[in-house]
Order: sequence, then structure tokens, then C-alpha cells
Amino acid sequence: MSATGPVPELEERATACANRLLDADRVLLASHIDADGLTSAAIAASALERAGIPFEAVFEKQLDEAAIAGIAAADYETVLFTDFGSGQLDVIGRHEDAGDFTPVIADHHQPAETDTEYHLNPLLFGINGASELSGAGASYVLARALASLHPETDGDNRDLAALAVVGAVGDMQASGGELHGANANIVEEGVDAGVLETGTDLALYGKQTRPLPKLLEYASDVHIPGISNDEGGALRFLDGLDLELKRDGEWRCWSGLTSEEKRAVVSALIKRAVSRGVPPSKIDALVGTAYVLSEEPVGTELRDASEFSTLLNATARYERADVGLGVCLGDRGEALERARKLLRDHRRNLSSGIDLVTREGVTKEEHVQWFHAGDRIRETIVGIVAGMALGNSGIDRGRPIFAFAEKNEEEVKVSARGTHALVRRGLDLSVVMGEASRAVGGDGGGHDVAAGATVPAGREREFIEGADEIVGEQLS
Repeated sequence: MSATGPVPELEERATACANRLLDADRVLLASHIDADGLTSAAIAASALERAGIPFEAVFEKQLDEAAIAGIAAADYETVLFTDFGSGQLDVIGRHEDAGDFTPVIADHHQPAETDTEYHLNPLLFGINGASELSGAGASYVLARALASLHPETDGDNRDLAALAVVGAVGDMQASGGELHGANANIVEEGVDAGVLETGTDLALYGKQTRPLPKLLEYASDVHIPGISNDEGGALRFLDGLDLELKRDGEWRCWSGLTSEEKRAVVSALIKRAVSRGVPPSKIDALVGTAYVLSEEPVGTELRDASEFSTLLNATARYERADVGLGVCLGDRGEALERARKLLRDHRRNLSSGIDLVTREGVTKEEHVQWFHAGDRIRETIVGIVAGMALGNSGIDRGRPIFAFAEKNEEEVKVSARGTHALVRRGLDLSVVMGEASRAVGGDGGGHDVAAGATVPAGREREFIEGADEIVGEQLS
């Protein structure tokens, strides 16, 4: 089976990149800090270690000129960039030309016009990097190539497919309730390797760890009147079911229910949604494909790909990439406990961020909407807050949302989130963020449905005006 399906050119490029890594005396592994970046780094780190290649790992929340200069100063002949690097090829190329290092890039973001020899990116081979292969997926393809070239490797690295799926889910690539394209091929390899299980299940976040009332109350993707965002309503709904939903006086979690109990709850939820006028398309979204890490204990955050990715987001975004990497690499002791503590803090911060947006609302332009959090939401999580807010009361899913947060005295971080429906109409936030930010002296990029940028403080209004114009042109 091929990790990418009928795209041999991508695997040929992966083989060239793997050969370069095998020729290196040592490698500097540089990666992004979100869930996709952490899983990308963990996959690459595992593959390098198994191939006997010495390496050191570093993480950057933004790969700008200063960060790349710091990487060059580390004095490594070969640098492996994962989950970023494609959009910064112009800067990386200058260091390559100067002989500072040879770059190997496993990324899925929109590439700069410059290219380099060892550049593994699905977009170069007709694969959508926003929906069909994540950064972790690109790292996985590279890991499979390394294993094939290094016969001493114990196994073929297919066990790393579980982390690749966590990265893809964390990167919001499970549109329509499941993974597609090359991601689906990776899922198949993970199932064959015994590290993944898939199946149709309730498509709500928290199935492993949230008590049933909280699972339903906090469900935001599908709003069911009388249950969603209604603690009492969720309790009354569950109390009305003729099922054993409590044990020893405590509510059970979804993961602990039998198949019959799950079917009964889903059936009752659908009936309630129909009776309250929820559109059929939303009702269909109640059920999707679950991605379960079969080697992780039932009832833990690590068992479900979505919950695992959220746990990872709670580490590096709070300057603890080492903790997230440790969890990915199998540390179920100190690293996992620390990650869980960070996750509790992360949830409080997200809740405060959502409360802020709900309380103050957003400013609506002709084609976009936005809010400025200043220093009240961390710049590393403002994009997550924007994505969660999109679709809440008062926020229109028919236009992308832009969120500003203070980065430092001179710069402001801006994150943008859209919907796949808007992308189908022509929205490409990667283009919007790149063009609008550079027009005001900043820089940015990302994906069509989610992107980020940094702009000079004080020029936010100009940026929004430019972004609004570009979005209007795209959606027209």
C-alpha cells in the first residue's frame, strides 16, 4: 500500500529527501508549535532516531527571518523543517546559497515562488495541503521513505500513522466528518498496522473524557435548542432516557457506553433536533468518522484523535513544546501529567476568550468580520478562539472572521478563520493574509480555510480594509 495513493512523484521526492538526511552527520529538526507541528516533529524525530541519525529539535511559533537566522547560527549542515518552511523558501534559500545549511522541508503550506531540491510538499504534486495531507502527513511520507532506505529500521514506520492522523485532525482536515485523499491512505496504513481504529460515531468533541451532560452541553458544531449551551436542558434530556447513564451516582462518558446505549442516545438527539427545526445538513453532522488510537487507554485524552490534538495545542502554545513532544514520543508519566495541567489552563483561557468575543461582539465590514483582543487573549491561541467563535450567536458563518492580539510592542498577530462552504465559493485566506499583510509591512500565509499573519501595530485598520477588498473579489 502507498501512503499517498496514486501520486508516485511525491514519494520519489520523499526518497530524495530521505537520502539527504541519511547522508547527514547530524540534523537540526525545526517545527511549528501547533498540534500538526508537534506531531510532525514527533514523526520525524522517531524516524531519525530509528535510522540512527543524530538530531536536535527546536520549535518556532513563527518562522520569520530572525528565527531562520537563529537556526542558521546553530551551525548544522542539514536542517529539517516540518510543518513550515515552504512559505519562507525565499529566506531559507538565501541561507542555502550562502552555505549556511542544506534545507529539507516537509510541509503543506503554500510555497513561496523560490524552490529547493529537497522540498516535500503535497501542493507541488496536485494534492490539497489544506484538506488532503497535513504537515504531519508530509512527515509521515518522509518517515516511510526513511524506513524503506534504512533496512536496520525496526519496522516500516507505519505505526507513526496514528500521529499523522492526530496532526491532520488537529489541522481541521476532517471536513465533512472524515479525512480524505492522502490522509485516508494514511488512515488505512494505521489500521493495517494496528494503531488506529475507525468507525461511525457521534461527531462531538469530548467523547472519551467528558461526562455525558457536558458532552452535550458544550457541543458547538451542531446547536440543538434546549440542549446545547443549556446545562439544565442537557441534564433533563439525559434523565428522560430509559438508560443506565450513571454509575455509582456519577455520569458515564460516551466512551463507556455500549453500542446499544450509544444508538439510543443518538436516536433521541436526532429526534430532538428534528422537532426543534434543526436543518437536515446540521443533523447529518451529528455523526461522523471517529479516529481512535487503539493502543491508548479508553477514557483518556490520547484515545481520540481530536482530544489528543487539543492536548497538544495546550503545550507548545504555552511555551512547552518539550512536553507535547514528550507525550507524542510515548512519555505517559511526567510529560502527560504536565500536559493535562496545561490543558486545564488552556480550556480556561479559551473559555475566557469566547466570553470576551461574545460580550464585546465583532465589527462587521462588507465582506469580513473582526475583533481586537489586545493583550486579553494570548496571540498563540487567538486563532483557536476565532474558530470556536465562528457560528456563535452574533457571528456570521457567511463571512470569514479575523482576530487580532498583541504580539509585542511593535507587532500584532492576526489570525483568520473561514468555513469550507466559503472556500468552495472561492475564499483563500492564505492569499488574503499574505497580500493584505505585506501591503502594510507585515507578512503572513497559511491555508485557504485558516491562515495567520503579523502586522505592524497601529496598521490594523489598513489591513482589514485590504483584506475586506480581497475577500470581496474572491467571493464575487
